[in-house]
Amino acid sequence: MSTKIISKDTDIKKFISNIVDQSNSLNIRVEREVEKIFRNIKNKGDSALFNYAKKFDNCKLNTKNILITRNKIKDFAKKCPKDIAKALFFSASRIKQFHIRQIPKDYKYKDNKGVVLGSKWKPINSIGVYVPGGTACYPSSVLMNSIPAKIAGVKRIVMATPQKDLKLNPIIAKAAEIADIDLIYRVGGAHSIAALAWGTKSVESVDKIVGPGNIYVTIAKKKIFGDVGIDMIAGPSEILVVSDKNNDPSWIAADLLSQAEHDINSRAILLTDDLSFARKVIKSINLILKKLPRSKIALKSWKNNGKIIIVKNILNSYKIINQLAPEHLELAIKNSEKVLKNVYNAGSVFLGRYTPEAIGDYVAGPNHVLPTGRTARFSSGLGVIDFLKKITFTKCNKKSLHLLSNSAIKIAKAEGLEGHALSIDVRKKNNG
Repeated sequence: MSTKIISKDTDIKKFISNIVDQSNSLNIRVEREVEKIFRNIKNKGDSALFNYAKKFDNCKLNTKNILITRNKIKDFAKKCPKDIAKALFFSASRIKQFHIRQIPKDYKYKDNKGVVLGSKWKPINSIGVYVPGGTACYPSSVLMNSIPAKIAGVKRIVMATPQKDLKLNPIIAKAAEIADIDLIYRVGGAHSIAALAWGTKSVESVDKIVGPGNIYVTIAKKKIFGDVGIDMIAGPSEILVVSDKNNDPSWIAADLLSQAEHDINSRAILLTDDLSFARKVIKSINLILKKLPRSKIALKSWKNNGKIIIVKNILNSYKIINQLAPEHLELAIKNSEKVLKNVYNAGSVFLGRYTPEAIGDYVAGPNHVLPTGRTARFSSGLGVIDFLKKITFTKCNKKSLHLLSNSAIKIAKAEGLEGHALSIDVRKKNNG
């Protein structure tokens, strides 16, 4: 049996355990470099920011050319191919349709003691969207990170993306225009995260930073959390495909490689109840790799992190699913919704053989910013609520305060906080 294929319970447990160990590992060297970058941005501001832009992206920035205004965004967007612009509009409309249903409701009521209680939602004032640069072009990330914020009512949405020649990719520009981005900063990396968090002369600080990036950006976001909010600590992309033998092996192979081509550290896993089918999938993977443009990345990812798990009963696959807590879960089986009922840990689920994960990356509607590294056990994908804050309120009158006071005073004194008790008691004794 191929080393890619495991079926014994002990091997499956060991495999899951290894994922846990890897997801908990930290890159100490990168952390130290990020800390140094942070110190320089804090102490030197724009000077350090521009130096890092020159060092990492060979981009000569100053206080004027670092900014791309709305009008300039529109100018760059004009060069976007019409067919791609049309596709981006289509994607944006579906993202809006899905996310607008996530808007939570305020509430207010009076309880049986006469206390008025309630909760209201208010948008975060400003956010920064990080978009990777270099040879990459991810307009979908612009839409997925910005549209929910716009729906939430965020007043100021800026973007940071590195550039080498001061020319904004027209496709990225079109996505930014569609998403109604207010301003773009021509800067990336850990230094841009620091600038967005603390501000410099040229970069106005924001309240929350969202968007994917390399390990430097990821660690920068982790370290900056607390000074500003962040969306999540995202690791390499991952997919778990649950498939029976009734699928076309080449389809499943393509689904696995769709994640493997992201990054050499990406993880693609197939769970099936048929060994013969598993071998056919491996054969299809090898064939597809020969003609895939990003074959070197995909091959290394599959070689190092790919795995096929054989189970006896595919309807019980939810037990392994919940342990793995995958970012993306494909249930390419006949009774997909039956299995879904028992799935508690997954970022986003794609049901049936005609729902490849890749459709969710672009046009399905749900957000593609999802928890990785088994963090789907306790967190969710990006949504409107991530750009809102909940404020609760309470209003007592003389009578309702009196009805609540005795219990409150007793608890305060039990905690040794006499000042708390006094704050209530003075109103109780002299409530005129």
